Amino acid sequence: MKAVGEDMMRTVTRTPFRLTPPGADLRGDYRAPVSVVSGTAAEEAGVATDAAIVVCHGFKGFKDWGFFPHLCARLAERTGIPVVSFNFDGSGVRDSDFDDLEAFSHNTFSRELWDLEAILDGLAAGRLGDVKVPRATRFGLLGHSRGGATCILKAGLRSQVRGLVTWASISSVTRYESFADRWDAGETVIIPNARTKQDMPLERNVLDDMRANRERLDVLASAASLRIPVTVVHGTADESVPFSDAWRIADAVGDLARLVGVEGGTHTFQAGHPFAETTTQLDEAIDASVELFTRVLITRAPE
Repeated sequence: MKAVGEDMMRTVTRTPFRLTPPGADLRGDYRAPVSVVSGTAAEEAGVATDAAIVVCHGFKGFKDWGFFPHLCARLAERTGIPVVSFNFDGSGVRDSDFDDLEAFSHNTFSRELWDLEAILDGLAAGRLGDVKVPRATRFGLLGHSRGGATCILKAGLRSQVRGLVTWASISSVTRYESFADRWDAGETVIIPNARTKQDMPLERNVLDDMRANRERLDVLASAASLRIPVTVVHGTADESVPFSDAWRIADAVGDLARLVGVEGGTHTFQAGHPFAETTTQLDEAIDASVELFTRVLITRAPE
């Protein structure tokens, strides 16, 4: 038997769930190692039965986009920790690919923080909608792109979060200020989706939220307040979020941060949608994530 914390491969189950906190409709998946589901020899297998990892997608992302199912399965397999992924209420995705653009158009960072809070509350209570799950008292968070900023902001507010990983995270919400003149003029900003060929509308809700909650939505200030280990993963060839954002986040966190620059990595680490196969860059990002979550969430058995 391998020692607790060593890289082990496990069978993983996937259970869909639907959580409906006030004003939201969250669709997600709970992935759990078989030993967590059965409860058989969980501690001997190195499984953290009181922990969970929550994965958050970014702008124009969703739980089934590209690498996310692969990432979540690999995290659960290799760490022995249950992994939850879900669509933010404002993701624009309900039953199919961007079938609710009205919700997408009104999404805000505050809304995403509420959504993530509902997921963490459900895990702490041992229930995600109609799905009963083991109660979690400790959390790991992983967020990609905009989801990375959401995870940083939430990690600073919830003491049960013990470790954080960001992938290609933005370091500030103020990037949306670039649309301010158009919103102030009463326009709806249109974001083209090259993959689906859809015109995706953005109303001024995100700007109003940002202006009304500048201190609460200050990503770098939240990063500076963290007292937990943080791994900042970013591709050096990211075409959407500059690598300098990773430096800013790691610098704000300080000594508890580990910056992993994935050489030549793009914003999605060379992975696309639909997902074909893993890449060297994606594997490096997953390895760094497994290292942190294993270190902070797996309790080693007494020798």
